[in-house]
Amino acid sequence: MKNDLDSKFLLDTFEKIRQHGDKQDEKYLLEGVIAYTDFDGYTVYMEDAQVKLSFGFHNQYHFDYESSDHFAAFEKKLQSIAKNY
Repeated sequence: MKNDLDSKFLLDTFEKIRQHGDKQDEKYLLEGVIAYTDFDGYTVYMEDAQVKLSFGFHNQYHFDYESSDHFAAFEKKLQSIAKNY
């Protein structure tokens, strides 16, 4: 996930959070990552306390974070979810 986001990895991980996470309203929480979609389902959001990722139509994405350490920790969480569920 360094320069190019692997859309298949992201969507698979989102689905694992949705299947195995705790549902809170319309959001799902697993291993500290919250996953949800917008009202029409075209944009997927995944976030923790320090990083927010939006992934949408035509594989457009945007990360919002303050430091590379925050991003690295978020990436580890996603990889852990992908591996363990």
